[in-house]
Amino acid sequence: MTDTIDLLEAIGQDASLRYASTEALTRVLEEAKAPAALTSAVAFGESSRLFEEIGSLWKERNHVTTRPAREEEPDEEQPPEVPAPEKTPSSSEK
Repeated sequence: MTDTIDLLEAIGQDASLRYASTEALTRVLEEAKAPAALTSAVAFGESSRLFEEIGSLWKERNHVTTRPAREEEPDEEQPPEVPAPEKTPSSSEK
């Protein structure tokens, strides 16, 4: 199943594959021993098996992790307390 995703990614990144004719792309996929669901989707426009394959892959991956991990937000830091200066008697108070 991951082969399908890898091949779709490669097709998307290579302009000669992305814009290739149906026959040329089918030939490339057959030579690459692509999964049958992907090859038939390209050759015959039959995408139902491909959607089933990708859907099952999606479910497998999302079953393990249902939502992205998030970092803990740091506690709001309080400024350090500065002790008030001690009063010293002034010269006039002596």
